[in-house]
Amino acid sequence: MTNTSTVPNRVFPQAKQDAETAKQGAATAQTADPAYKLAFQDTEFLLREDLRPIRFQLELLKPELLLEEAKIGSTLVFYGSARIPEPAQAAALLDAATDDRSRKIAERLVAKSHYYDVARELARLASECPRDVDGKRQFVICSGGGPSIMEAANRGAADVGAESVGLNIVLPHEQAPNEFVTPSLSFQFHYFALRKMHFLLRARAVAVFPGGFGTFDEMFELLTLIQTGKAKPMPVLLFGREFWERVVNFEALAEEGVISYKDLELFRFVETAEEAWAIIREFYDLAPCGSF
Repeated sequence: MTNTSTVPNRVFPQAKQDAETAKQGAATAQTADPAYKLAFQDTEFLLREDLRPIRFQLELLKPELLLEEAKIGSTLVFYGSARIPEPAQAAALLDAATDDRSRKIAERLVAKSHYYDVARELARLASECPRDVDGKRQFVICSGGGPSIMEAANRGAADVGAESVGLNIVLPHEQAPNEFVTPSLSFQFHYFALRKMHFLLRARAVAVFPGGFGTFDEMFELLTLIQTGKAKPMPVLLFGREFWERVVNFEALAEEGVISYKDLELFRFVETAEEAWAIIREFYDLAPCGSF
């Protein structure tokens, strides 16, 4: 009988080993030229235009592998404006207003500032879900990793000692992750498309707070995916009926025949964290404590 303990797991060196060995090679005209670099260590090569498909694959794989290793089974995604202040900072907006227009905008932002606390509370409720029978965490908080509503979501998870995900993106202006994202689950993207994909791959519920172009883009893409059957239905919760009905006339879209009246059932208007969490629990038939 063969003693399997003497059979090696592999016969070729790992890429990491060869990468270290390559650093120790002799310095010659050949080894100094970029052509001699190992392809996976050659940044200039990886950044070539014709390597875009490889970069797409890398941005798909890196978060996917790390989220799987972290046993993230599903997420509760938060969309919302990066400009809505938390209540404690809201007064400063009014103080900084210099004319009627800026004062009116500040007043509206102040009126929406309570959604920071609502997002934080919803994140707390979801983050208390225990692990499932496979040891995976469900409804892990996932945000864009930035300030305002995104910060509130990650902060709510941190309030109860739970990990949370942040999907940041490189922008022309400085964009640092908020301090409440779990460092090992804080990702940075170059491609918007891959970032948006990771928002939804594990999403089992989505909380949409008042927001601008980015929030609209993400929300309507999700609604389109569900409408067309590309994604299964899930709770899509729009916080602030007054805001949403003021900026989007959903009824008019149905009246014009460009969507069906049935499409108005793809989302629900909510106002409080408790109301939103109750809808998610009912949809998935969760026990009151959130256990499975």
